[in-house]
Amino acid sequence: MTQSLILGISGASGLIYAVRALKHLLTADYTVDLVASKSSFLVWQAEMNTRVPPEPEEQALFWREQAGVPTAGMLRCHRWGNVGAAIASGSFRTHGMIVMPCSMSTVAKIAQGLSSDLLERAADVQLKEGRRLIIVPRETPFSLIHLRNLTALAEAGARIVPAIPAWYHHPQTIEDLVDFVVARAFDQLDLDCVPLNRWEGY
Repeated sequence: MTQSLILGISGASGLIYAVRALKHLLTADYTVDLVASKSSFLVWQAEMNTRVPPEPEEQALFWREQAGVPTAGMLRCHRWGNVGAAIASGSFRTHGMIVMPCSMSTVAKIAQGLSSDLLERAADVQLKEGRRLIIVPRETPFSLIHLRNLTALAEAGARIVPAIPAWYHHPQTIEDLVDFVVARAFDQLDLDCVPLNRWEGY
């Protein structure tokens, strides 16, 4: 069976990052295990004025609709509180995990080993198993506490990819800016499924 990629969506602003990541992964026919934190439901409601359905089957349809990918790839959604899900175990093989966007609350809990929900537990598993964990923090400015927690994660083996776009690829839309960050996060997992004009020098 093809190993899946875990996509964690926490309650940080900028949920378009998660939507674009899912779009590119499913379009490229990857298998995705998605877990959205409880607070992400509130953020989505505030930013998009749309309710995320609670049931995993309904969530899968919802996220596919948001990503504009109705059939490609495989998408499995998990309840935020289901710490008994497959992705909560180190015996479940994965290609790695991306938390995008990642709130500072989630950063702090993962950095301190506090697994209060499935997203945090799945991230903790990646670290303890020596697998790749990509954190895409969406916050500014960073306080000293934020920086220390991010440093702790980096020291534990996570890769930190802040949601900071570039302009050398001549973005024309918001999606172009978002896709740059998504592509750089995917680079950390050796995934190349986002069309991107990469830097080739002067």
